[in-house]
Amino acid sequence: MEILSDPTPDMLAMPRFDDGAIDMQELLRRLAEQVVNAVMDAEADQLCGGGGNSRNGYRERSLATCVGTLTLRIPKLRSGSFFPEDVLERYQRVDRALVAAVAEMYATGTSTRKVQRVAEKMGVSRLSKDQVSAIASSLDADIEDLCARPLGGSPVPYVWLDATYVKCRREGRVASTAVVTAIGCDAGGWRRVLGVDVVDTESYDSWLAFLRAIRSRGAAGVRLVVSDAHPGLVRALGEVFQGAAWQRCAVHLMRDCMREAGSWQLRRRVGRIVSQVFRGRDAATVTAMYHAACDMLEGCCPRAAAVLEEAEPDALAYLDFPPTHWKRLRTNNVQERTNREIKRRSRVVQVFPSTGSLVRLAGAVMCEQDEIWQESRYFSEVRMNELYDDGRTRGIDGPVDWARLEAEARKMLESGLELADRVEAA
Repeated sequence: MEILSDPTPDMLAMPRFDDGAIDMQELLRRLAEQVVNAVMDAEADQLCGGGGNSRNGYRERSLATCVGTLTLRIPKLRSGSFFPEDVLERYQRVDRALVAAVAEMYATGTSTRKVQRVAEKMGVSRLSKDQVSAIASSLDADIEDLCARPLGGSPVPYVWLDATYVKCRREGRVASTAVVTAIGCDAGGWRRVLGVDVVDTESYDSWLAFLRAIRSRGAAGVRLVVSDAHPGLVRALGEVFQGAAWQRCAVHLMRDCMREAGSWQLRRRVGRIVSQVFRGRDAATVTAMYHAACDMLEGCCPRAAAVLEEAEPDALAYLDFPPTHWKRLRTNNVQERTNREIKRRSRVVQVFPSTGSLVRLAGAVMCEQDEIWQESRYFSEVRMNELYDDGRTRGIDGPVDWARLEAEARKMLESGLELADRVEAA
């Protein structure tokens, strides 16, 4: 290879100790890093041969080896993805995060029996202090890089926010602790983690500090924020991202309406009515179905109807954006999936011994997700260009016969309920 072909390497560039002796381990580390990066470049160039694809930069990934930590530059492609399966394993950080959490349980005096049970579930039979220290320091550095990296390189038109709760020991007692996360989609259609933190409670002050930290790192150009209707979050959003629209998650709205129903049969009926509203193909149809749903709920569950009617401006905010984006803007599903990953990993530990160990695991999960998202766009370049096309028509275009359209919408909702009842009976 070209890296090793030079028989007279630059002796001045050799890594040396203070006494002038060559640092053989560092030399081997550099050579290994160069060779592996060159191999990945060659493989990526081979995939792009023939002009059917092209390179699109790199993403960095660290790999611990016997000669030190290698900084690998994994090539990115404009179409499809490339990952060197023969060089490193995918998504290694989470297992290391759990190991670090178990190690901290040892350090904080958690019962040996419980720690052993947790370690066995993870397939870990033995840990040395040096292993624990190396794992924890590597994770902490990765998480700090993720949460402190500048965000000013590209506008972030879409932001998703949410919190999930995990049991953690704080101030000598076990308490439900909020893990707050922010996910953004930049102008190129790529998802990225904007921030992750652990707060005492999901309050206005907590959300305000969290969002201000994201804004201070350069998050700008925000046009729409998707979240649930937590009062503290909504208030903080209005202060930090002024001018951005707020989309109330349709799934959370449906759950809020269902909570107002008394019996499980009525909750199921309310859910079926509301879930059909957001399936319309154009803004006028969705709006008509929304109004028809309010009328239908008024007859069976007035309190759910009141919730739905009050939420209309925020629940339909996504209609002012390109129709090809609607499916991914009307709900907070991207956050829900990430929260499930945090819950799944935290279920092994059950109760975290400190907020530091919880931050480590949640941050490691978000590092993993950020790497996964670099393999494919959330929105294509063509679809993202629709957002910035000022000449494109959005929302409701032209006059609408609302009486006729709402009558048709009601028939569609009733047909959907009838079909659901038939399927259930069958």
